[in-house]
Amino acid sequence: MASKKPAAGKPAPKKKPASGRAAQAVAPPPVLADVRAQIDGIDRRIQELIAERAGFALQVGKAKGKLAAAVDYYRPEREAQVLRMVVDRNEGPLSDEVLVHVFREIMSACLAQQEPLKIGYLGPEGTFSQQAVLKHFGRSAHGLPLGSIEEVFQEVEAGNADFGVVPVENSGQGTIQVTLDMFLTSQLKICGEVELMVHQYLLSRSGRIEDIERVYAHPQAFAQTAAWLRSNLPKAEKVPVSSNAEGARRARGADDAAAIAGESAAHVYGLKKVIMRPIQDDKDNTTRFLVIGRRIFPPSGHDRTSILVFIHDKPGALFDVLSPFARHGISMNRIESRPSHQAKWEYAFFIDLAGHVEDEAMKQALAELEKEVAQVKVLGSYPVAVP
Repeated sequence: MASKKPAAGKPAPKKKPASGRAAQAVAPPPVLADVRAQIDGIDRRIQELIAERAGFALQVGKAKGKLAAAVDYYRPEREAQVLRMVVDRNEGPLSDEVLVHVFREIMSACLAQQEPLKIGYLGPEGTFSQQAVLKHFGRSAHGLPLGSIEEVFQEVEAGNADFGVVPVENSGQGTIQVTLDMFLTSQLKICGEVELMVHQYLLSRSGRIEDIERVYAHPQAFAQTAAWLRSNLPKAEKVPVSSNAEGARRARGADDAAAIAGESAAHVYGLKKVIMRPIQDDKDNTTRFLVIGRRIFPPSGHDRTSILVFIHDKPGALFDVLSPFARHGISMNRIESRPSHQAKWEYAFFIDLAGHVEDEAMKQALAELEKEVAQVKVLGSYPVAVP
């Protein structure tokens, strides 16, 4: 019997895909050894490409000529552009944050071929400031733990550190005032910013919350965990220290002591017993750090400018400060007032603006502002933090 042909103008019916056991037979599971062989091949190509990139990085150094030190080869605006391209290209499955971290480490290692950068930060080892250094500069940079934020400024000004990393504000607790006050007199410039998610853990040697009679932490950490401490350790003595890492160092010596600190401090100081994690009151607890150096770098294409404005004591002074930026379409990200330390009841305003000091609109706005106020000090123009 002859088979029926499809009517003219109508496509032949499609065969249904195999299902059940038949489908499994069509697509057998991959052989583990074959998959691993593919991964090994990809790893070889990645390694070859990293070596090739390192070679070109050396050529960039030669193209710049003989420079004085490693800091002269560092270009934060170029690094920011590279990392933004990484984010723009990312289609998964890895997150933007993971890929940015990988490329940051590659760039850090390539730059260190010339000479490792020396980065000052609030120590000792194990602080959130050190984590910010690693996030921004990578592990090939040489960290210099220092005793205070003031000392970080001093070491960068003296040239003993190429850059410094200092905390400036927390999402829940606001401004770190000592950092802002240092800019009133320092000639250093802001070269970058780092945003770090801060997870506070309660650490101890014994790991038993019922043993805890005192807790060591930086005052900022106590403020960030105040509600948890009231609920869980209302009778424990709170002992403020210069850093959470210092608190971890002290707590490791007694079973009745605990420290509030990050995971890195737990590893550094041997407090492997985590009583509770995380204990900060704000689950999105984030600290913003500033990278300080001795010069302003060119635009990266997505920048922020920080200025310090000393005002005359007159009616409408703040309006005079803000008006030029509104007229030129410049967004203000943040404003903070501090005593100027120049005269009683006189204040200075710290202002963060969208854009770079080399942008034409920013130039015009600052020129207009200088006519209305006592003094304008450009603290820096720098790339907006990459995740």
